[in-house]
Amino acid sequence: MRWGPPERDLGARRLSLPAQTPRLRAPNHSPPRLGLPLRHPSAYRHLLQLAAGTQSLILCRLLHSHMVRAGYKPGLFTHNILLNAYCRCCDMATAHQLFDRMPLRDTVSWNILSAGFSRAGYSGAALGVFREARSAVALLDRFSYVGALSACADLGYVKVGRAVHGMVVVNGLARRAFITNSLIDFYSNFGVINKVRLVFDGAEELDEVSWNSLLTAYVRIGWPEVAANILVWMHRSGVKLNSFALSAILKACTDMKDSQDSEDVRRMLHGCVTKVGLDLDLFVGSAMLDVYAKNGGLEEAIKVFECIPNPSVVVFNAMIAGFSRLGTESCGKYRVEALRLFRKMLRRHIKPSKFTFKSVLEACISLGALKCGRQIHAHVIMNNLQNDDFIGSALVTLYSTSHLMIESFRCFEMTSKQEIFTWDCMISAYTYNGHFEKAVSLFKELLYLSKEPHQFTLSCVINACSNSGMLRVGEQIHGCSMKLGYDKFTVCGNSIVEMYTKLGELDASIKTFQDLGSLDSFSWSAMISSYGIHGNAGDALMLFEKMKECRTHRLRYYESMSMEYGLSPNSRHCACLVDLLGRAGRIVDAEDFISKSGYATDPLLWRVIMRACLFYGETEQGIHVGERLMMMEPFSSSSYILLYNMYLDAGKVSLAMRTRGLMRERGVNKETGTSWIEIGASVYSFMSNNSQQPHMDIIYGKLEEIMIHIRQKMGDAGLKILKLEYQSEMWKKSLVNSHGELLALAFGLCKLPKSVPIRVMKNQRVCGDCHTTMKLFSELERRDIVVRDPVRFHHFSWGSCTCGDYCIVENLFIGFKSRELIKLFEAIHGFPQIKDGYNPATRIA
Repeated sequence: MRWGPPERDLGARRLSLPAQTPRLRAPNHSPPRLGLPLRHPSAYRHLLQLAAGTQSLILCRLLHSHMVRAGYKPGLFTHNILLNAYCRCCDMATAHQLFDRMPLRDTVSWNILSAGFSRAGYSGAALGVFREARSAVALLDRFSYVGALSACADLGYVKVGRAVHGMVVVNGLARRAFITNSLIDFYSNFGVINKVRLVFDGAEELDEVSWNSLLTAYVRIGWPEVAANILVWMHRSGVKLNSFALSAILKACTDMKDSQDSEDVRRMLHGCVTKVGLDLDLFVGSAMLDVYAKNGGLEEAIKVFECIPNPSVVVFNAMIAGFSRLGTESCGKYRVEALRLFRKMLRRHIKPSKFTFKSVLEACISLGALKCGRQIHAHVIMNNLQNDDFIGSALVTLYSTSHLMIESFRCFEMTSKQEIFTWDCMISAYTYNGHFEKAVSLFKELLYLSKEPHQFTLSCVINACSNSGMLRVGEQIHGCSMKLGYDKFTVCGNSIVEMYTKLGELDASIKTFQDLGSLDSFSWSAMISSYGIHGNAGDALMLFEKMKECRTHRLRYYESMSMEYGLSPNSRHCACLVDLLGRAGRIVDAEDFISKSGYATDPLLWRVIMRACLFYGETEQGIHVGERLMMMEPFSSSSYILLYNMYLDAGKVSLAMRTRGLMRERGVNKETGTSWIEIGASVYSFMSNNSQQPHMDIIYGKLEEIMIHIRQKMGDAGLKILKLEYQSEMWKKSLVNSHGELLALAFGLCKLPKSVPIRVMKNQRVCGDCHTTMKLFSELERRDIVVRDPVRFHHFSWGSCTCGDYCIVENLFIGFKSRELIKLFEAIHGFPQIKDGYNPATRIA
């Protein structure tokens, strides 16, 4: 039965509205005359359509209230309009109540309610309405199925969506263009491209939206090449392109791999955009600008930018991001242009978005423009965007690269910390600035918050462990990466290989390298360096040859770099060759090579020669090189110390004293020597000339015990340490305390079980006395001792060291034995070998 009297019996009541109410014209209807008696149902309909169009919930409720007070019983058509008004105003609770009280419902009623739930974000409720409609209504129309497909796409219900597709086919609607477009969009959301083509090819009706939906589907799954072919197909078929499809394919073509093909496609698309008259369209223009900016077409990007009338913030963002990105690959002037463009944007009173701030902050980071970055930070605060994770991460990086860790941590604290990359930036900032323990502590906090780290997070914290010597913590993080399945990933695996290399665990480094699923150039280089700094020269050369067999383009042979692989050698590569010559005793040849290398002003190369002079006792030549070094780097303490020792060796005491005087006058201070050892979960540090450290009585007792045995067996052995009486306070407070590695070693001998190797880290080179003493310690105690200095590892076992007693070389080939180095050098340069049997100097600074 109908609810209430028919609509024609409506009483002549007035609906009083304010005189200022705008008279908006409803589509295809003449507006009602406000202020006159409501004598026809169309008056309600027009006003309800006005409420729905303007989404005015107040007007909708006023009209509904007037109907109730007037005793008006609306029919099905008016009920649907009222239901649509509530749904448009997102008052779904009232809409559902109204729907339940409707005496009559048709397919339109169900469709309106379902669309309202979808529009309000309740896709599950929308799908529930569709299910009820199938039971209540005999025949659903195309809008019903389109709404159900949209709800399934939002909920990720692939199987339910396929079931809806089957219903569409059964009801004979599958070949209509409207349904076809929805099905293409549904399957493209899940990347099921074969279903997309099946629907498209099987449709009898296709419109412009169908073609554009197909093109967008291929763009969405990451096949820009196929999308470009479809674009050509559309053009030949006479299909009109819209701005949405062109914007999508333009953005997709930025990531095309083949540079030549991508360039041709970009130019073809630009011509197509111009022909169809969309070159001035805001969305297409910004996409075209982004394509050129991301692929190095700066001049084309500028031309497109200048042609866009009244550019929006999106267009400015694309241009600023393009300048910032180009700046990272070429020169800094483009980064400056990004900042100038940002200033131009502010002068036009265009409000920046979070993407704007992210790009300009990246430009400041690349330029090292801290002052400008602070000003942009102020704009971020003014726009209340300081809690955004993207902007916060950029600010963390900005301040950390300037070593302002307090400001960096404040920016991190102001973010929402919801994104894992924000934590990555802060952990990386701590690692970059040497705050390794804070980096590990922050990683623990991340795990405590039940956030799952990815491989870049693990890589950052593993680097912190490797630089701080925290082997046990590094092993635990390695275990964490294994549980998460990242240990076989290249980025994380490379960091683990490097960590074990730096912490003296060669076997673990080899095992990790062998378990890596994919090896890149860094993987091979890290493993070769691992063999080299641990003294396994033969294994390093064998792995190098294997790397060449695997065609990895990262080689260590100097001349093959440029001749075979097109790589320009830098000063570090030249230092390797200088070291080879220095180890072979060819110091004159090394100097000639430096003069021809183009790096004659680099102190690193001359420092390597100077150490070779020390090793072979070439004092006069070493003094000449040392004086040259002092002119190159007048504030480097190592140059003064090396030259001071050489003057003493040559008997030139006055010159030695003058060198020390110059060092004091110029305010050059030698870095405080620090050695540390990890025992359990704690790290114990020992600084030079500091006898106020804990456990010193135990350490002195152990040293005295060992050195007595060494003196009984070896005599003085030429060591200054053994020339003093062990009970002397001078021995304890002066001489021994200047060798922090010996204190750390003695502490490890007291605290660690005999089956555990002793690992000592230090921030300065191992001196000759300590090196010889540790060899004697390893033989007497029958313990494996591993010492890491800034250059290499020293593995002491049974009275020998893996460095072959050449412990003063600072370059990539450290640890290679002299015979193998000379052999390698012969293969590169063809110099004749020198004879074996040289006697290196015993005094090494």
